[in-house]
Amino acid sequence: MIETLDHVVIAVEDLQTAERTAIAVLGRSPSWAGTHPSFGTANRIFKLENTYVELLAPIDEGLVADGLRARLRERGPGLHALAFGTRDAAAEAVRLRAAGLSPSEPITGLAHDTASGAFRRFRNVMLPTKETHGIGIFVIEQLSEPELLPPALPISDEAGVASRIDHVVVMTDEPDRAKSLYGDQLGLRLALDRSFEKRGVRLLFFRVGGATIEIGASLRAGSDAGVDGAQPDRFFGVAYQVRDIEKARARLVQSGLEVSGIRDGHKAGTRVCTIEGRPLGVPTLIIEPVHD
Repeated sequence: MIETLDHVVIAVEDLQTAERTAIAVLGRSPSWAGTHPSFGTANRIFKLENTYVELLAPIDEGLVADGLRARLRERGPGLHALAFGTRDAAAEAVRLRAAGLSPSEPITGLAHDTASGAFRRFRNVMLPTKETHGIGIFVIEQLSEPELLPPALPISDEAGVASRIDHVVVMTDEPDRAKSLYGDQLGLRLALDRSFEKRGVRLLFFRVGGATIEIGASLRAGSDAGVDGAQPDRFFGVAYQVRDIEKARARLVQSGLEVSGIRDGHKAGTRVCTIEGRPLGVPTLIIEPVHD
C-alpha cells in the first residue's frame, strides 16, 4: 500500500542555479547532491520532516533524462512528478494492477552522492501518464538505510525555514475522474470534498503520510463533462509550512525573493504569504499552521 508522499520531483535545467533558488526558498542546505548513473540525471535533495524535495536535471543519455528534456522543452522548469512511498514495490504493483492501472514492473535504481561517495538503492513502479491524466506519478520503495539521506540543515533560525510540505496542488477539469484515481485506485484517504461557491472552486484533499494532495477544479469550467479528449490535469503549486511566518518572510526578502504581505489563510488560524515569480517554475505558498 501507499503510505507516504515520499518526495516531489521538480524538473530543472541548470542544477546549480536551481539549488541556490531552493536554498533561498526553503532556508535549508541540500541533504544530497548526486547522480543517477543509469538514468542520465543529476539531483539535489532537500529532506524535510514529512517528505523531500528533489531537483532533477538531465546531464547524459537515458530514458529518464530524455523524458526530462522533452518536458523542459515543452513546459520549462516546474513540478514534474509525485513519488509515493511503499514498503513493497512488487506487492504495490500487483495492487495497482488490480485497481485497474497499468504499472511497470519494479525498476531498481541507484543514486550516488558525489560529495560523500554514498550510494542509495530503490525500486520504482511507474504509472503511464495516460492513466494519471497527465500528472507524473510513481511509487518508490527505498532499499537503503534512512540515515544515508540526512535532514536538510537550516541556514538560519529554524523557526523561519521550511519544516515540511503542507500540500501540493493539482488542477483538473474533471474532479470526479481525479477522485477515482487518487482515492479508489491509488488508495489515498479522502479528507475533504467540498464546493466553495464564493471562490468558484471544488476542492478535494487527499491525506498521505502527513502531507496533502489538493485537487482543485473550477465550478465555472464545465467540469466532469465526461467527453473524450478532456484536458489533462496539471500541477499548480506547492505550500511549505514554517513555524513563524514573520521570520520566514523576513528571511525570504533578505534572500532577494519578492514576497507578498502576510494574510490570513483559508483555514481559520493559519497565516500565509506568497513568493512571487514562481521560483523553480512553481507557484509557492508559505503557510504558518494553526499552533497547538
